[in-house]
Amino acid sequence: MKTVTAGAAAAPGAPPPVAKKGVLGTRPWVAACFLLPALVLLGALVLYPIGYSVFRSFFGADGSSFVGLDNYGELFSNEGIRTAIRNNVIWVVLAPTVSTALGLIYAVMTERIRWGTAFKLIIFMPMAISMLASGIIFRLVYEQDPDRGVANAVWVGVHDTFAESSAYPGARPRPDSGMARTAGGSFTTESAVRAGDPANLPLVGIPPAEMPKEAAGAEQARPEGGKITGTVWLDFVPGGKGEPGRIDSGEKALSGITVEAVRDGEVVAKATVGDDGTYSLPAAADGAQLRLPGSNFAEQYNGVDWLGPSFVTPAIIGSYIWMWAGFAMVLIAAGLAGVPRELLEAARVDGATEWQVFRKVTVPLLAPVLAVVLVTLMINVLKIFDLVYIIAPGATLDDANVLALQLYLSSFGADSDQGVGSAIAVLLLLLVLPVMLVNIRRIRRERRR
Repeated sequence: MKTVTAGAAAAPGAPPPVAKKGVLGTRPWVAACFLLPALVLLGALVLYPIGYSVFRSFFGADGSSFVGLDNYGELFSNEGIRTAIRNNVIWVVLAPTVSTALGLIYAVMTERIRWGTAFKLIIFMPMAISMLASGIIFRLVYEQDPDRGVANAVWVGVHDTFAESSAYPGARPRPDSGMARTAGGSFTTESAVRAGDPANLPLVGIPPAEMPKEAAGAEQARPEGGKITGTVWLDFVPGGKGEPGRIDSGEKALSGITVEAVRDGEVVAKATVGDDGTYSLPAAADGAQLRLPGSNFAEQYNGVDWLGPSFVTPAIIGSYIWMWAGFAMVLIAAGLAGVPRELLEAARVDGATEWQVFRKVTVPLLAPVLAVVLVTLMINVLKIFDLVYIIAPGATLDDANVLALQLYLSSFGADSDQGVGSAIAVLLLLLVLPVMLVNIRRIRRERRR
């Protein structure tokens, strides 16, 4: 029997030695060559900025002096940054939750209608618009002027349907008319009126261009036995040719105004001015004071100040939901398509109502998809910047502030301090990490199933 000594050639017919390969059958150095460009980019675009931001956050504004944790203390002592943190909490709670809920409702509803595909297309269409364009659109939507802002145009239209608007906003008596302003924006005569004496009430403060085109000329009221009569009119003639306190030719009647007779604080009679500006009160008004209620002159309802300090953050969140509810709907609809129909039908056969089927069968089966959508949107809103910067006007930008915007303002705005900006970037990273870890754990659990 022959033996082979060390270093001797392999016996004839033996297989040649094979180089070791990885699990996927690829040589490790070949895999490393393919991964190297991606790893270099990952390090340059992700790891290095993170590391440098952490390093820079321990230095002052000019980067030359070490300040330790002072920049992190500034995050919780600066009022503007605290507002940004509070607004970010509001964003994380409201925006993903409402977007996911709406996406779920849309996905379930569109399953039972024939034009569901068209509806989904319309709802998803805002995703094709950039954040910049959406911000510009909603800046116009939230304009205060109802003639320009769609939101206030609708709001004012609904309000005016259920509440009467004032007849002549901004009108007031002449200073020498014998009337004084009283509670509630009303005007009351300083002395009592008597039957037979003309009780004319001249008003000013209405631009002729804002008078109704159908307004008739004012007429002098005729005396009526035992009654109080008078005229309410716009005591103004273009060019200043009229005489104050007298009904001149060309002066217009203020029809529709309410005139009240008040005695001891109680209304004893009431009348509405006619088309010619005249009114007539019964004998009960004799010896009473005349009052023009403030409802005649209240300024027109101008809608809601959507971009004011109170509503600016909810308003911007509304624009975000308009964009991202379609994204949630598409993902949830894809998950809904994979739900076994036998389970839904079995629940209905067992007597479950549609609400019970939705709540106890559909939603639990869609829980993984809902978690994906919710986590994705939470990460997205933590870095929201564009919409806030574009929609919020300068006067309320501080009230709508969020961390990503504050990072930009602190790093590159007036009195920039890149140390504080870097600390904000680190804080954002720390806020995103828990959400990412939850998402990674969820993905691993699903792979084990």
